[in-house]
Amino acid sequence: MATTVAEAGTGTGPASLRLPGVVLGVGLGGFVDGILLHQILQWHHMLTSTDHDRVGVRYYDPGTVSGLRMNTVWDGIFHTVCWLAVLLGLAILYSRVTRRRRAVWTSRVLWGWMLAGWGLFNLVEGVLDHHVLGIHHVYAGADQLWWDLGFLALGVLLPAGGWLLRRGGKPFDTATDTDTATGPCPYPGPGPGPDTPAARRPARDT
Repeated sequence: MATTVAEAGTGTGPASLRLPGVVLGVGLGGFVDGILLHQILQWHHMLTSTDHDRVGVRYYDPGTVSGLRMNTVWDGIFHTVCWLAVLLGLAILYSRVTRRRRAVWTSRVLWGWMLAGWGLFNLVEGVLDHHVLGIHHVYAGADQLWWDLGFLALGVLLPAGGWLLRRGGKPFDTATDTDTATGPCPYPGPGPGPDTPAARRPARDT
C-alpha cells in the first residue's frame, strides 16, 4: 500500500503537515522578531523594560556596555529556543515525508501552517512578555501600548492568511508516479515495459 501524506486544505482529511508546519512557523517567526526587532532595528532586547516590569527582574540598561551585554545574552537564549524549534519542526516534517522531500517545500498547505505558527508565536510572546511580564515592549515609549497591540493584531492576521493559503492547497502524495525530473511514468500498469526480456522476445505464430 502506498504511503501518502495528505494535506487537508479544507480540514476534512488528515492534517499530517499541521504539526511540523506550526512548529517551523514558531521558530521562524521568532527569528524574524529577534533578527529584525532586536538586532537590525534595535527597538528592544529581551530585558529592556525591566525597570518597570511586573515581575521584579533586575534592570540592565541597554545604553551601557554591561547592560547591553546582558541583554545580548538573553537575546542569544531566545534565538537558541527559536533554533531548536526549527530543528524540531524539520525533524517532524522529514519523519512524516520520507520521499520527495524537496517537493514538499512547494506545498501551500505547509506554508499555510507555517504562517499559523508564526501568528501563534506573536500571540503567545506578545501576551506573555509585553503584557503579563512587561519585560520588554515592541517599541518602548509613550505609544508602546499601540505597538504591542499591533504586534498582537499581526498575530491574528498571520493565521488568517495561512488559512487562505491552505484553502488552495492540494494533497501532497509522497508515492506519486510523477517526478519533477523525469515526468510521469509511461508504463504504470502491471505489463512488461519496452526493455524487458518478455518485450524483446519475438512473438510466436499461432
